[in-house]
Formats: sequence, structure tokens, C-alpha cells
Amino acid sequence: MEAIQLIFGEHDMTWQKRANCMGVDPELFYPERGASTKEAKSVCKGCVVREECLEYAIITGEKFGIWGGMSERERRRIRRARSLIRPRTVTKVTAS
Repeated sequence: MEAIQLIFGEHDMTWQKRANCMGVDPELFYPERGASTKEAKSVCKGCVVREECLEYAIITGEKFGIWGGMSERERRRIRRARSLIRPRTVTKVTAS
């Protein structure tokens, strides 16, 4: 079983086929360090699967490229914010 299937379960990855980026040069989404990401993000802006794409990149820890309209730095902020809001385990104390 592929790692992606382990993470997403038996989730159908056909969302990728509906992405705006299909048929676009992949290099657009992997700009050189310091280069503009505006053009890649504009492709993502109106994409119907933007949320699925972004979630995929966050869950899999994708370190490079523009996914769901966000850079790795932007995705890292989301991961950090999510880790701060995870529910904490509360232990109920009862009197004996």
C-alpha cells in the first residue's frame, strides 16, 4: 500500500484530474528561491479542488512547490496553528 493511501485511507485521488494545473508546465509551481509565486497562485485561485490539494500537501508534508495556492512557508504556518489547537486530554478527577 502506498504511503498516500495510508494517510488518506482509500480516498479517491481523482480530484487531481479536475485541477486547474492539469496541462500547465509543472515548473511554474516550483519557482526558484526568491522568484515570484504570483503566476502559480493565480492558477490555483479559482481551482475547484484547491482545498483538497492544499490538504494533501499539508498532510503529506510536501516541502516544495505551490500546492492549493500556498507556498511551503504558508503551509508550515497552517501546520503550526493546527498543532496548537489540537484538543488536550483532560483527566476527570473524582473524590474517593
